[in-house]
Amino acid sequence: MIRVTRLNGDQFALNPDLIEKVEGHPDTVAFLVDGTKYLLRESVDEVLQEIREYRAGILALSYEMDRTTYPLAVPEQVSSDSSVVPFPSREER
Repeated sequence: MIRVTRLNGDQFALNPDLIEKVEGHPDTVAFLVDGTKYLLRESVDEVLQEIREYRAGILALSYEMDRTTYPLAVPEQVSSDSSVVPFPSREER
């Protein structure tokens, strides 16, 4: 989710995967795939930067998880009544 601001100053989180397009005329408008429109205080460039950072963060976390540097639960540390299933390491696959 990215943080954006309505014209009245209220902040909210928006799923960037649902954004179809962002236009600035003169107010920035984010159009979602379901037809919803949001008037935003941020510029088009700021919204695009937020989307880039969001997606880069997902890729970075995926890379960490794939390289097993992400802090994973070790099976013996997980209690038997836990519903957490540890992510298998690359060698276990």
